[in-house]
Amino acid sequence: MKTDTVVKTRAEVLISDYVRSVYNWMGIGLAVTGFAAYYVSHSESLLRLVFGNPLLLMVLIIAELGLVFAIAGMVNRMSAGTATALFVIYSGLNGVTLSSIFLVYAQASIVSTFFICAATFIACSIYGWTTNKDLTSLGGFMMMGLIGIVIASLVNLFIQSGSMSMIISYIGVFVFLGLTAYDTQKIKNMAMTQPANLDGAVVRKGAIVGALSLYLDFINLFLMLLSIFGQRRD
Repeated sequence: MKTDTVVKTRAEVLISDYVRSVYNWMGIGLAVTGFAAYYVSHSESLLRLVFGNPLLLMVLIIAELGLVFAIAGMVNRMSAGTATALFVIYSGLNGVTLSSIFLVYAQASIVSTFFICAATFIACSIYGWTTNKDLTSLGGFMMMGLIGIVIASLVNLFIQSGSMSMIISYIGVFVFLGLTAYDTQKIKNMAMTQPANLDGAVVRKGAIVGALSLYLDFINLFLMLLSIFGQRRD
């Protein structure tokens, strides 16, 4: 009986440590992104370097996509340190490309939208963690919605429709709210099913993948909300 209690307590500690690690790394990623975006946006030379050179901007975007696919698809073949470094590098590169929002929107508007996004994200994450409903089907539906958003956004690059852009933003908010709840539940299930004797490096890599999922949900939700509520510069 005592042994079972010890095992149960150890399992609870591992779950707590794993979940805390996921959210800590997500927070670190957001902090790195925010710092990089703010720093670049206040440097005229860096702004000219990044946004005055379409080729460099394209290289940065491709590098970001490559890092996401590398972390999500090849994390089991890399060390925990490498996975962590790639996540931090991705967060920094994402901050560089997102620095453009400071050129488009008023800073006060960006800050207020960030807090709205944070509150909404936390609420959805809590729902995903506490609900007894299986959100697997919701996750599949939201992924279909995400594909639709990507296609519609690509089409809108050519037609430049303001009304379509706003529709995409509203749909995007609901899609990423759903994905936040789904990804949170998936992280919870991973935490509760991992063996008590799992290697620490494996746990770290799992936490990085979980942090990346929530990070992407947060960033995309923030951008969708910013396009709706953001006050553009005059």
